[in-house]
Amino acid sequence: MGDGRGELRIHPSRMEKNRLLSFCQWEFGRRSGPGGQHRNKVETAVRITYLPTGQMAEANEARSQAKNREQALTRLRIRLAMDLRIQLEISSLPTALWKKRLQGQQIKISVNNEDFPALLAEAFSALFHFDWDPRQAAEALQVSSSQLMKFLKKEPLAFQQVNQERRKRDLYPLK
Repeated sequence: MGDGRGELRIHPSRMEKNRLLSFCQWEFGRRSGPGGQHRNKVETAVRITYLPTGQMAEANEARSQAKNREQALTRLRIRLAMDLRIQLEISSLPTALWKKRLQGQQIKISVNNEDFPALLAEAFSALFHFDWDPRQAAEALQVSSSQLMKFLKKEPLAFQQVNQERRKRDLYPLK
């Protein structure tokens, strides 16, 4: 798999959970905040690190370590989707997973769905390939530009990152 930055066969956001976890390290701790007297008695806060790149995500909202682990893993998948690119054959777009979520020219998925990070990675890869041009990326993904924007806005940090990339290229921000 290399260093996690170069060519990947499968994007980490799409990896089966146990395979992804084999590249990760967990840390556990206690956090202050709401939760009453039980909050600080056990190590429910979690941080997960994707070792090939050092990207991290954490969660400490729940009093359950298991719930925080799932939330942290989801956040890590989303972060990886936004930050890592795979070698992309534009003719391979859209993928079968993306097509499965298409209804007309709309992509139908909840941000809480386990496939969301993989679809986000696909959208980011298409945008990257087309130098952050949403019209061309949307065409390759078989959705309208407005539907691609609506999809990206489901994860506010993703939409913000797209606009940061566009600003670096002196392109107008998307609304």
